[in-house]
Amino acid sequence: MAELSGPDADIAADLALITDAAREAGAVALSHFGQNPEVWWKNSGQSPVSAADFAANECLEDLLRKARPDYGWLSEESGDDFARLDADATFVVDPIDGTRGFLKGKKNWMVSVAVVRGGRPVAGVLVAPALDEVFTAGLGGPALKNGMPIAASSRHGEAGNLELCLPATMLDGFSPPFRARVNKAAHIPSLAYRLALVADGRLDATLVRPNSHDWDLAAADIILASAGAALVDDAGRQLTYNRRALRHGTLFAGNQALVGRLMAEFAPPAVI
Repeated sequence: MAELSGPDADIAADLALITDAAREAGAVALSHFGQNPEVWWKNSGQSPVSAADFAANECLEDLLRKARPDYGWLSEESGDDFARLDADATFVVDPIDGTRGFLKGKKNWMVSVAVVRGGRPVAGVLVAPALDEVFTAGLGGPALKNGMPIAASSRHGEAGNLELCLPATMLDGFSPPFRARVNKAAHIPSLAYRLALVADGRLDATLVRPNSHDWDLAAADIILASAGAALVDDAGRQLTYNRRALRHGTLFAGNQALVGRLMAEFAPPAVI
């Protein structure tokens, strides 16, 4: 096999680095799983953060920033350093996506790590340590789960039920005839895991409520794209990462045909 060079080699090296780091951080988080780690509350008491989140974040920051000291750093559990905006590449990290589920003993939480260049992810990894699942993708390469290629569902809702996972309030945004085609999957606390399931074809699609953040999405975004799916906003645009503003609006994830159908069918309730 020909040896990679140039940008392809950089992406391959970064993907190998973040995969190893995410696995190590996953092992750190797993050591706290089911052990009642100490919990604090942030965002005016709306969001839990645990000792496991901080320990996994410390592991990732130590490994990644030492390996790539010139890269920017953006993590849910670190103070924001706007020097990232001037970096050629930035790590975008969620040490535990799905902390609420983690604390309740649910296994479908994830360590999420991406490398972003020019506003888009070029390498991403999602590790679900309690499920022994590792999803990876690099720009121009395949989406893999535990080293094997994966592909998104090709269904687009013309016949039969669609397997969707989304908040009940968002399901209400579809017309009754379209809702009748939807088989609503059980709630999954980790947004990253929901998106990974779309990439893996186990879900046909998902919708994302407004106010998700870069760290919830960046790694999953490239894995979805590499699996033949899309993650877009309500105007059908791909997302841009590592901006000063980190929040995103209503999002749609699935194969291109299904995403277009969902966008056409979806009418969110008016805010009164």
